[in-house]
Amino acid sequence: MLTIGQLAATAGVTVRTVRHYHHVGLLPEPERDASGYRRYSAQAAVDLIRIRTLADAGVPLARIDALLHAQPTEFAAAIADIDAELRRRADRITESRRRIAELTSGERLVLPPEVVATLDRMRDLGISEQRVLLERDSWILVQALDPGTLPQRVLDKNAGFDDPETMRLYRACDESADWDPHDPRLDRLINDLDAWEVAHERDSGEPSSLRLISSRIAEASPAWQRVLDALAHRAQRRRTAGHGINAGPPAGTGDPTGNRTAC
Repeated sequence: MLTIGQLAATAGVTVRTVRHYHHVGLLPEPERDASGYRRYSAQAAVDLIRIRTLADAGVPLARIDALLHAQPTEFAAAIADIDAELRRRADRITESRRRIAELTSGERLVLPPEVVATLDRMRDLGISEQRVLLERDSWILVQALDPGTLPQRVLDKNAGFDDPETMRLYRACDESADWDPHDPRLDRLINDLDAWEVAHERDSGEPSSLRLISSRIAEASPAWQRVLDALAHRAQRRRTAGHGINAGPPAGTGDPTGNRTAC
């Protein structure tokens, strides 16, 4: 007859594990003997070894009792079912690990490959990571609010990268992020961007994502906030005066994905 410590050592488990198996009903707990100790039989040792072996193989504790008393054909069928569930669980873990690995480039989790390629192109062009991440957030908003416009916006964005004047202004906007909002250089930048707006204005309805994107840009830099406000004010004046500018979205809204400005 074995003490609980000897039983645990025989099966290669802890006393705490034995008591847990008692608690969940896998291993019967013997009555105390005249000396007040619980004594375990050799059969208890065999049962405990079988329980430990099944548990170590990944069999859920809730299913072990049925397996201990199953006929050979029932045992084989149950093991096959458990194995299939373990494979499904392994597949889910593999997919989770793949997605976690992609967190090093978080945009791949939520954006299509053509947008990710555009962001990578920005990095290759030397655009600051701050601006790339802002652009990423803008694309996320576009995909959520105006997904149908995404393909054309990608084309427009890459066309802008191919245009020297647009890239000059884009780099100037990138550099201005840390400027003081009252820096006189912003006045020149606003004038240049306003001229670009007039030359590139398009007859198009306002996308639902535009206002939210503009807000996201403004949050990133007080200097950009001033640029956006100034351009929007000038665009509103032009529309009010009716000097041939269409009544579409305000120029100077700073949409970085739709090329409404070079900024």
